[in-house]
Amino acid sequence: MKAIAITAVIAGLAIAPAAADETKPAQPAQNTVCLWTYQIDHTTVPDKNTILFYMRDGKIWKNTLPQPCPGLLFHGFAYVAHADQICSNMQSIQVIETHEVCMLGALEPNTTPPKEKPAATAQ
Repeated sequence: MKAIAITAVIAGLAIAPAAADETKPAQPAQNTVCLWTYQIDHTTVPDKNTILFYMRDGKIWKNTLPQPCPGLLFHGFAYVAHADQICSNMQSIQVIETHEVCMLGALEPNTTPPKEKPAATAQ
């Protein structure tokens, strides 16, 4: 009987910290980069593997998706941000027309200037 009581107390102690952790918001991993959604001015999609996030401060962040997301090029995307942040390797996006779900990959500062669209010629 004493052994059962001790086992129950030990099991209760093991469960208590886990239950306490559930009330805390999830913290991103150490190597995770997060962007505040209210700082994002706009995004562009140069190819089916890349999203560029243009920030209000002029910086551009590049997200390289781990898998190609073909519908992304044609239809754009939507995301749900928890805690007003988008974090690398932790969130998914959904293509607007096809509802295709794709995972975000690594976020890093964009070092290559984005390709500019050719200017329309006047006739």
